[in-house]
Amino acid sequence: MAQETAPEQQSGLRRDLSGRQVGMIAIGGAIGTGLFLGSGLAISIAGPAVIIAYAVAAFAALALAFALAEMIVVHPEAGGFGAVVQRYLGGLPGFVSRWIYWAAQVVNIGSEVIAAGLYVQFWYPQLPLWMPVVAFSLLMLAVNFAAVRFFGEFEYWFAMIKVVTIVVFIGLGVFYIFFGLPGQQPAGVGALTEHGGFLPNGIGAVWLALTVVTFSYLGTEAVSITAAESRNPGRDVPRAARGMVLRLALFYVLGMLVVVSILPWNEVSSSGEVTESPFVRLFSMVGIPAAAGIMNFVVLTAALSAMNTNLYITARMTHSLAMDGYAPRWFAKVSGNGVPRRALVLSAAGLALAAALAVFAEDSAFPMLLGLALFGALITWLMIFASQLVFRRRRAAEGLPPSPVRLPGAPVTTVMAMLFVAAVLLTTPFTEQFNTAWKAGVPFVVILCVAYYVIHRRRAAEPDSETESAK
Repeated sequence: MAQETAPEQQSGLRRDLSGRQVGMIAIGGAIGTGLFLGSGLAISIAGPAVIIAYAVAAFAALALAFALAEMIVVHPEAGGFGAVVQRYLGGLPGFVSRWIYWAAQVVNIGSEVIAAGLYVQFWYPQLPLWMPVVAFSLLMLAVNFAAVRFFGEFEYWFAMIKVVTIVVFIGLGVFYIFFGLPGQQPAGVGALTEHGGFLPNGIGAVWLALTVVTFSYLGTEAVSITAAESRNPGRDVPRAARGMVLRLALFYVLGMLVVVSILPWNEVSSSGEVTESPFVRLFSMVGIPAAAGIMNFVVLTAALSAMNTNLYITARMTHSLAMDGYAPRWFAKVSGNGVPRRALVLSAAGLALAAALAVFAEDSAFPMLLGLALFGALITWLMIFASQLVFRRRRAAEGLPPSPVRLPGAPVTTVMAMLFVAAVLLTTPFTEQFNTAWKAGVPFVVILCVAYYVIHRRRAAEPDSETESAK
């Protein structure tokens, strides 16, 4: 049987996160560049039919949220889904899932901070990208170094800004479509079909767009990481997981519907570069510059909020690995206020990577980071679904009661979601934006497997060494 994760009381983490904070941290990690900046890539691939892609991916994300909640409510441990994967799939999958997710999220942090820099250039076009990247990096590190209670409160209000404003702007967009705005006639939904049809690039393009769209839902799994610091994980984590995915689906599907109903799809990312959010471009186009500036502020807070949460996640993942002996024990130490600051410093490597790319590869930095993060996150999703299948089978075999939270339709739902994720993963080499995913991802998995067996053999020899030294 795989080694279990360190007991909760030995982790050093504090249960200081309230239910509302857990829920908003989940939203904060998921609503970021995937919706506001990455959506431009998705629209340029699929056209107005990108709406279908967002709706399909929402079902997979909802299945993941339920599968995770089902397991985490039984095992609210440090390490979240990584600890559960190790418990039910074994040491190697537990090791690989946590390290590859750590790498994916570190890269994702880089993509978020680069996006934040791009948003600042909306106001200051001549500002070098590296300057806001460095400034935002230092700010988010400072927030994460504080006690988790302060982090939770900061993230709650930070994420609340974008949630409230997204709802307001979606409502404004819907009103503009059907009723018009002062000095503007109703836009209607003509843009859905007037520029090559609803499927201008064919149904195959919708499938290709799923690689980008699925990225928008990455972060769904992050809510499980809060379990070890939640005051009531059995109640808060399942509630946050379900609410998060339902809100994401509403924001993404309805938000994309507004954008492609008003903006010609072939002008959303016509330059072939990702330098401006289609949301911001929408309100600039309808002649409301003040609204465009406000929206740009919102997408800036969205990127910073996601970056803030991802720093939290990667630090806790590193801490979990160190507690289990799969990372240097030095990273398991927590500060007096219960924060794994040493693990946080390691996770800040993503910010250094982002700063370097901002200087040396400014035009291509965001798409490249996007592809690298996608591979690791999709592998993680597959392992979570596989763990849930074993979780159910083992509890039934041992005569244990079912989890109080259950994924509807499982195991059929689980298998269907796994097939969808696997198909998206297999599609990435055929997309121009993400063909780097496999090139970087496969070698990294091989390296992790080799590292695991080296560590495992060394750990297996430790008791003998201790016996010899005791003689």
